[in-house]
Amino acid sequence: MGLQRFERRLERLVEGAFSKAFRTGLQPVEIGRRLAREADAHRTLGVRGSTVVPNHFTVTLSADDLDRFSGFHDALVQELGDAVREHARDEGYDFEGPVDVSLVADPSARRGDMRIDAQIVEGPITPSGRLVLDDGRQIALGEAPAVIGRLPDCAITLSDPQTSRHHAEIRYDDHHFCIVDLGSTNGTLVNGVQVREQALKDGDTILVGATSMRFEES
Repeated sequence: MGLQRFERRLERLVEGAFSKAFRTGLQPVEIGRRLAREADAHRTLGVRGSTVVPNHFTVTLSADDLDRFSGFHDALVQELGDAVREHARDEGYDFEGPVDVSLVADPSARRGDMRIDAQIVEGPITPSGRLVLDDGRQIALGEAPAVIGRLPDCAITLSDPQTSRHHAEIRYDDHHFCIVDLGSTNGTLVNGVQVREQALKDGDTILVGATSMRFEES
């Protein structure tokens, strides 16, 4: 599922101005597929009994291919990192640190060549998640509380008339995200169940008023 979502997003990313550049040669989606295979190939047992996979990936390409990606390099790197994280969620893998993907050129490589160095690198994992709304918006979440509601001072502002002015709040506490209903009129539901306060798990569906959103934890 993670790679399928990545492929759909990537199709939108390279359409239009960049479409002609990707009719031949190395395709960005091939990199995403290889990253997933590298994660699978280098998985190992973590100290807490979980399955740990690499989180640092150096992708070596030909100078020609890397130049073709230059018009949207940063967006591509972000999408590749998201593809790795989504694949890990789908397979139940853990990381020992933040996911990092780098694209570098090898002057001796030929067009279409690709080499990936995958490593497990320990490091601090800062709280990171997002809400994906039905209209396509993606709202990043971190340590700071995020209020959901109709008023413009909310971090996540909705025009839904069934949503209260300050409806609910996403908080990070005790190493997990949770949602807290703020005394809303129509209540807050997580996976179809009305809640007052609920710890969130990756993939949970939240209903605020008539607005549905999906919680994803990175």
